[in-house]
Amino acid sequence: MAAVELKGVEKSYLAGEVRVPVLSGVDLEVAAGEVLVVLGPSGSGKTTLLNLAAGIDRPDRGTVTVGGRDLGSLDDDALTEYRRARVGYVFQFFNLLPTLTARENVEVALELLGRREPEAAREALARVGLGDKGDRFPHQLSGGEQQRVAIARAVVKSPTLVVADEPTGNLDEATAADVLRVLAETDRDRGATLVIATHDAKARSIADRVVALRGGRVEPAE
Repeated sequence: MAAVELKGVEKSYLAGEVRVPVLSGVDLEVAAGEVLVVLGPSGSGKTTLLNLAAGIDRPDRGTVTVGGRDLGSLDDDALTEYRRARVGYVFQFFNLLPTLTARENVEVALELLGRREPEAAREALARVGLGDKGDRFPHQLSGGEQQRVAIARAVVKSPTLVVADEPTGNLDEATAADVLRVLAETDRDRGATLVIATHDAKARSIADRVVALRGGRVEPAE
């Protein structure tokens, strides 16, 4: 059974009075534990694809199944619980809370599940090489370090699925390569399925498989 399966997925959005198609009949399977890179330019629908798999959005047509569960069968409360417990999300702009330390930013993911586990947060930071910077605030960290905190926050709750949206978009080339390595290693250590959406072809280096998003459809990458 695939860990993530999209079948015949279509999605469009209204821009004023015009409906703009984004995904047009997407079929995609991701195996459990696989690191999949989805390549595509800005506006190709990569974020939309991630948001559907993460239960943030719903398709207009087709089905999205994760871990054998049809997300379309879940009500809003169940989808919220799915996102909190089963999905880790790494954003391009880090999305760290500026008034919290690195450790506290990681702890938030557990607190949303009713778990008070400061030691788990410390361990997650240590796994991404920030064991000695847990008491620093985001403005005291470099961009690469902030993204490492975001990775720790995404994986600390042991999700079955991690999605990363342009995780290197705001980083220089050397830092981007380091963050990709940490992201893949951390994910593989925990056995989660990882889907990275990016325009950065260098992400191929850490992938088990690479696909491209073109014309609203997923195709084999060249």
